[in-house]
Amino acid sequence: MHKVRQQTLKDIYRNNLFNKGDRAVVAVSSGADSICLLHVLAFLKDVIGFSLIAAYVDHGLRPLETGNEKLLVQSIADSLGVDFESVEVDVNGFAKEKKLSIEHAARELRYKALRKIAADHGASIIAVAHNADDQAEEILIRLLRGSGRKGISGMRPRHRDIVRPLLEIEKKDIVAYLRDLNIDFLEDSSNTDPRFLRNRVRHELIPFLEEKFDAGIKQALRKTAESLAEDEDLLEELTEIAWELVNKTISQDEQSSTRRILIGRKGFVTQPGALQRRIVERLLWKIGSKAGYNHIMQVVEAAKNGRTGMELHLSKGLRVGVQRDYVEFLYPKGQGAWRGRLYPK
Repeated sequence: MHKVRQQTLKDIYRNNLFNKGDRAVVAVSSGADSICLLHVLAFLKDVIGFSLIAAYVDHGLRPLETGNEKLLVQSIADSLGVDFESVEVDVNGFAKEKKLSIEHAARELRYKALRKIAADHGASIIAVAHNADDQAEEILIRLLRGSGRKGISGMRPRHRDIVRPLLEIEKKDIVAYLRDLNIDFLEDSSNTDPRFLRNRVRHELIPFLEEKFDAGIKQALRKTAESLAEDEDLLEELTEIAWELVNKTISQDEQSSTRRILIGRKGFVTQPGALQRRIVERLLWKIGSKAGYNHIMQVVEAAKNGRTGMELHLSKGLRVGVQRDYVEFLYPKGQGAWRGRLYPK
């Protein structure tokens, strides 16, 4: 068995990515990584006992290339006896409508399309081709964006319905696998476009760091992420315990579907700071808000030291009000900007 297949099989078992009887969608773009993933999983599916659907998503960004890409993916899937599906999405239109970057919009629509295909085929798993080099790049990108410990702990082999069987495989080994087995793939021209941050990290920042600082920078970044991931798992377990200990009430207005969450200040402030931040992060998610670092820290400070009647005005009309014994989170007017106070003076 080829060493890439051996390593992938080992990682599948170690991380419990597939089980006998599973059905999975494999995202295949026609690039080296995803073609390798499709080939490896097509071989291993009979070893483990799962089934596959190869899925190609046309983002509408490269009309001169996508026709050949789709034909190649379909041809390879047919040769491997794997079902094939394709779907088109309008990334440019979605990006303009939601005011997102092209990268962000493409990612959202891609996963939405893949989950739709999975639902149509009764699949519970989506396999994507992130590899070890992608992991190092992602850690640097998250550092540049100011991510916390959870962010820089990197991508996980499994996150909910997403699995990454190649996450421990380096790019050079993926290319060698395709060369050894004489497997065709296509290069995506957008992978060299310097407008995208990932490409600048891949083609400019990492080579600079390798040349000027440490030739093993990618491996060092992955080791750091692995250590942080273990710490993050422990903190998540402790957060679950702290979440249950903090006195809280979650109610919902039946007419407006607006949630209101109260937490007891006394139980909250007795938790360690690391757990306070995670509790607030979870509260903001539950109320339907983004959980940015600045907002988390504002809420933590208000809960610990805020005077009675103090309130925070956060994004899209979210109000966080401080009372002597509790802190409340709610959208008094629904999700939308407004200028009123939660506690009129």
